[in-house]
Amino acid sequence: MIRLIIFIVLVLALDFYALQSFRSVVRNPWVTYGYVVISLVVFGNIVYQGFTFERGSGVNSGFYLAFALFVLVYVPKLVLLIFMFGEDVFRLFEAGVNYFVSKSDESSGLFNSRRKFIGQLALGIAAIPFLSILYGITKGKYNFKVLKYTLEFDDLPAAFDGYQVTQISDIHSGSFDNKEKIEYAVDLVNQQASDVIMFTGDLVNSKSKEMRPWKSTFSKLTAKDGVFSILGNHDYGDYTRWPSDEAKAENFQELLDIQKEMGFDLLRNESRFIEKEGDRLAVIGVENWGKGFKQKGDLSLASSKVEPNDFKILLSHDPSHWQYEVVKDPTHYHLTLSGHTHGMQFGIEIPGIIKWSPIKWRYKYWAGIYEKAGQYINVNRGFGFLAFPGRVGIWPEITVITLKKRINNT
Repeated sequence: MIRLIIFIVLVLALDFYALQSFRSVVRNPWVTYGYVVISLVVFGNIVYQGFTFERGSGVNSGFYLAFALFVLVYVPKLVLLIFMFGEDVFRLFEAGVNYFVSKSDESSGLFNSRRKFIGQLALGIAAIPFLSILYGITKGKYNFKVLKYTLEFDDLPAAFDGYQVTQISDIHSGSFDNKEKIEYAVDLVNQQASDVIMFTGDLVNSKSKEMRPWKSTFSKLTAKDGVFSILGNHDYGDYTRWPSDEAKAENFQELLDIQKEMGFDLLRNESRFIEKEGDRLAVIGVENWGKGFKQKGDLSLASSKVEPNDFKILLSHDPSHWQYEVVKDPTHYHLTLSGHTHGMQFGIEIPGIIKWSPIKWRYKYWAGIYEKAGQYINVNRGFGFLAFPGRVGIWPEITVITLKKRINNT
């Protein structure tokens, strides 16, 4: 309850400052009243939905719509807050000068009135996050991008020189609301014509039933060497309340059955081998292992049938596993494929210039290719979305990685 009170006080303070900026530009009282009513409705709805929210109900529930509207309306207000608070600090400084230095007549007032120009500037800049978030909710969440990388290895078997891997991650099927867009994305995956497809966890948000409407769509994923998959933290059904342990177990079993029915080869702390022209490549899949999350991943068990000189691709949902366990393991894992972070579904990425998201404060390895100790990881930004029904600057990703044998000219 205390946290709720603090939240309400902070939001009301934010609204107060935003209103000052709005009133400094808009003089029509009816427009101002409309602005206030919209703010109160959006704020009241998020509070109400917060009390009635069931986490495992899927992101198409009322709470997530309320959350989207709250972000859309209140993030721009933070911009207004920065400008208005900054102006108030300046006005306070001016008042001090007027009182102690200029000795102005008190009847004229110590504080200068708010500047209309500052309000106009603040509203203009606040329109940028407003429009960005609006795009992220309506279009950005299905703005699929194909990102291609080429990685070179000294010990890649000759038969796998040029071998192509497509990775997708974090489907979160309970979030989808547009069948046409998802079918387009599945077709886009197949169009890459990769040798193998690898899915790195989080098929659903909480419940296996979320995948039922999409099973036929994802069954269309196809590659010459198959589709391999692992489990993510959301796939275990831990983020919802179950009437019994048996119900939770049945849900989990259905999720496993769905993957099999779709043609996914699910790896649960185990390995498979892809053979080609007398060479082989090991595909190793661990259950979820995450810092602060479920830790069922067992590298030793998963690699028990793998030889030290095998070329290894490890599927592990959470990149913190790579950071804390994989790179320190005696076994050399050439390439790890992860997801989980979604890039927080919010950030700024301009190739070669900037790559930033608040998620970097939680995960050291949060999006793209990283290398350490001669081992690589790709952290996929995710296929779907969760909680916030949109993406701003961090788009849904289909990763295509081409393996190449490094040629030494020395």
